[in-house]
Amino acid sequence: MSVQDKPTSFDIAALAGVSQPTVSRALRGDRTVSEGTRKRIEAIARQLNYTVDKNASSLRRGQSNTLALLFFEDPTPDDSLINPFFLSMLGSITRTCALRGYDLLTSFQQLSNDWHVDYEDSRKADGIILLGYGDYEDYRARLDQLAKQGTHFVRWGSVRAGRPETTIGCDNLRGGGDAGRHLLGLGRRRIAFLGEASSHYPEFEDRYRGLTAALAAEGIRPDLGLQVDAITTEAAGHDAALRLIGRGIPFDAIFAASDLIAIGAMRALEESGLAVPHDVAVVGFDDLPAASLAHPPLTTVAQDYRRAGELLVDTLLARIRGETTETALLPPRLVVRGTT
Repeated sequence: MSVQDKPTSFDIAALAGVSQPTVSRALRGDRTVSEGTRKRIEAIARQLNYTVDKNASSLRRGQSNTLALLFFEDPTPDDSLINPFFLSMLGSITRTCALRGYDLLTSFQQLSNDWHVDYEDSRKADGIILLGYGDYEDYRARLDQLAKQGTHFVRWGSVRAGRPETTIGCDNLRGGGDAGRHLLGLGRRRIAFLGEASSHYPEFEDRYRGLTAALAAEGIRPDLGLQVDAITTEAAGHDAALRLIGRGIPFDAIFAASDLIAIGAMRALEESGLAVPHDVAVVGFDDLPAASLAHPPLTTVAQDYRRAGELLVDTLLARIRGETTETALLPPRLVVRGTT
């Protein structure tokens, strides 16, 4: 190859000591190529300033070389309408798509519209990543339809047995148990839960189940009066904490189903003259950037959004290639700060 020649995948194959199809698979992130071989090929491609002709590759494969990322609209105090946790995950998804040679098309899901047929069927994207869903009981019919029509998709959310879709999620049951055991270890026995613990919000339900299992292991029967419904907003957390206080039932800790709920609850506790953590210990869930900036900094259960983004993209690409994919649970991590 002369200096003036444009490098090709055959040049990379010769330098790497592999076949040209192996180079093509490696540069599009195919997991059938070993990590060592893929990294060697990627390093040679960078040295040669080689770039994949995505248009030509897409035409050969009959694909758009684009993935669609659909957000469900969440109530937020600003105009973003995106849960801050998903904003953290967005960076990982975007980065992984770029590394795998794919473009990313982002949009909002509208439950009132046929978002589930607007993308792959119209060739806008080869597959769909779904983030968020609002009320899961309303949402699951759309998931069933996606699966029935053969759409390539993967979702982030609660893992449920017997569901047809491939889901990547956090081990919410374990996370709830970790939060409960932490609070119990501090001597707290009257632990309230803020968040709707029902099949409509299965992730919250699993976090509550983890808490109640930790309580039961210590011989403590959960007090139903210490569970207050709330969606994932600071305003909802503030309102739920005020309702909890208004019930007049003693409590010495709050496990909130999300950081936003926890931060709103902390404001309500302060307004009511209750000190955190002296009077009430507080634990959240997610580990948003705002958690470490709260006053005092919020103890929380962290979800691995970086690994989540990678798994969502790689699992979807495997489905597009026709490979068998499995639902995956990511382990949570307790982050102890000043609220406990």
